[in-house]
Amino acid sequence: MMELKRIVSVGMLSGLFLIGATEFARTQEVEIDTSSVEELVQVEIMADSTVPEALIRERLAKLESEIPLRYHKVTHQFVEYFIYRKPSFVKRMLEQMNLFFPLYEQMLEKYDMPKELKFLSLIESGLNPRIISYAGAGGLWQFMPATGREYGMKQDDYIDERFDPVKATDAACRYLKRLHKAFGDWEMALAAYNVGPGNVKRAMRRSGSSTFWGIYNFLPKQTRHYVPQFVAMTYMMHYHADHGIFAETPDYPTLSDTVQISGYFNLHTFAKLSNITFEELYKLNPQLINTELPSYVKDYVLRVPSHDFEYLKENRLAIWDSAAKSPFQSQLALASNEEDGTDSALAIKKVGGLVAAGDENDDPETIITRQTKKMYHTVRKGETLGRIANRYGVDTYDLKRWNRMRSNTVIRGKKLVIYKESNKAVLANLAPAKAKGKIKMRYHQVQSGDTLSTIAERYGININRLKKINRLRGNTVRKGQKLIVG
Repeated sequence: MMELKRIVSVGMLSGLFLIGATEFARTQEVEIDTSSVEELVQVEIMADSTVPEALIRERLAKLESEIPLRYHKVTHQFVEYFIYRKPSFVKRMLEQMNLFFPLYEQMLEKYDMPKELKFLSLIESGLNPRIISYAGAGGLWQFMPATGREYGMKQDDYIDERFDPVKATDAACRYLKRLHKAFGDWEMALAAYNVGPGNVKRAMRRSGSSTFWGIYNFLPKQTRHYVPQFVAMTYMMHYHADHGIFAETPDYPTLSDTVQISGYFNLHTFAKLSNITFEELYKLNPQLINTELPSYVKDYVLRVPSHDFEYLKENRLAIWDSAAKSPFQSQLALASNEEDGTDSALAIKKVGGLVAAGDENDDPETIITRQTKKMYHTVRKGETLGRIANRYGVDTYDLKRWNRMRSNTVIRGKKLVIYKESNKAVLANLAPAKAKGKIKMRYHQVQSGDTLSTIAERYGININRLKKINRLRGNTVRKGQKLIVG
């Protein structure tokens, strides 16, 4: 069986939120060797583009509520990084925040916690509920398996509740509240969330201080930057418009209904017969990590798009009859429509719903360990802005902002500025305790119903990358085939 929670592709390192290594330290309370991690990203900002220090100080003071939003030079550097180097990240957060912020705000209010904490998930996961780090932390709030189980999130080969937005957010609130109670300070609680309470207490003993800025120099470098990074993101989410960053295509939760399932259920068959794409099913149910549900499942609630609900209701018995067929049973023809029986294991219920998954993209945590190289590209005949962006692996939105372009039109001979990041330091940040260790290859054995698309989605790897590392020419995979996924 596929185990999403344990596997991540090495090829994904340059395109994922990979903050889970610090969460690994959080659960293990280990000493973190940061000698190979760069102190801070090297960012070249044009003199006439730099945001005045006084302006950031003034705005942070206005924003400050329960959580201190202190000015720091590292915070300033992150603000400028998001404005000039990664405006596409801020743009994407603005476009996707409506998917999860209502849930975050509801949970934070339930536990009487500062509403600003909703911005923490942006630097943890980039609002992608299905993301998983190299160290094994997963979900919107990047829980390690052990911590997830401690907070009641079940995990097996079929379902991983760390990827469930509701359960993960509830757990994150409880954990943060516990940390705040232990340290009596939100900056210290955030540091402990990143590196673990044991490591924070160790820094307190060494420094003789009980404040974040007092223990700052005794913390691992990624944790020193974690709080300033949170402050910078809070700033950006409030003042993005003043820096010319806007949401162009905001996303909203998909209306959904639910079906209740007991016993074995083939999700691939169900989706196909219900006219629901597998991608839609995963987005509505990010906790699913397989193409089927096991026989021991009872009253499992599965979300489905509302626009497919009527068709599903009309054909419920036929669809269930086919999807509930165990691999060990003989294949039967799809049953004809008939009236619903009282003993049907597929119960349908009308409800509202939350959905969504973000795209994998660069994360602020690993950003601080990357080197930014300033490059130039001279436009050649026939080149487009999109093609140039793809060639250098950057976002078209960023490319336009770097060169102060208002349209997508490029002129032959024009010299474009491009900021390319090196990912060498990322590996050091991902495995703080054993940064120089050899990376072990991981595999996935193709199951019945698997496709390249579903496998790529499951492991968060680009489908072209998946084909390339496995030397596949077509899009066909066969049952039992072993594919490299990390």
